[in-house]
Amino acid sequence: MSAPTPATPPAHATGHGRHAVPGLRGFIADWASDRQAFHVSWGKAMMWIFLLSDTFIFGSFLTGYMTVRVSTTVPWPNPSEVFALHVGGANIPLLLIAIMTFVLITSSGTMAMAVNYAYGRDKRTAAILMVVTAAFGALFVGMQAFEWSKLISEGVRPWGNPMGAAQFGSAFFMITGFHGLHVTGGVILLLLFARKLVRGDYDRKANYQIVEVIGLYWHFVDLVWVFIFAFFYLW
Repeated sequence: MSAPTPATPPAHATGHGRHAVPGLRGFIADWASDRQAFHVSWGKAMMWIFLLSDTFIFGSFLTGYMTVRVSTTVPWPNPSEVFALHVGGANIPLLLIAIMTFVLITSSGTMAMAVNYAYGRDKRTAAILMVVTAAFGALFVGMQAFEWSKLISEGVRPWGNPMGAAQFGSAFFMITGFHGLHVTGGVILLLLFARKLVRGDYDRKANYQIVEVIGLYWHFVDLVWVFIFAFFYLW
């Protein structure tokens, strides 16, 4: 007489049967049991959700700016003249803006390298590259502060300016200020987590995905600047 076959536990009771529960019930079971939905870590998923919401905000700002720009009856200031720098006896259009754009795009390269070294478990090099990225970000914010002070000294205000349409000042300070706030926050995050990386806070689990999560945020900030540069400074 053969031995009785042991009962097979239900698929949802095992750690490997997550796909055995179909439909909505399986979806609810995965989320309720705090598992990784869609094979993406919670940290990365939450960052993507945050960036999606931020995309709506920046998109609303830029859409509002374009609406004002095309509907105003007062001449809009010429960006090539407003953002020109006086160098060597000549006004060079958009010189500071070009340098700011170069700095921010370069910082995306150093951030990508930091993520690569972090996954290679070279945490020291990754931390150094994160600090370099933060330095680029701080330089960008410093140049933006100079740009603000220059326009303020020329009479530009959120409620008006002597160069043309009154909406120019409010659109400029709102959009660039909100972006600058994001860059400043990114600089703080980079320095904070570079310190945690060097200190060995992630060595026990050997999981350095936090560097990639911060990298997603930083690349998003850089991408937003490309749109601001195109719509605000080149249009």
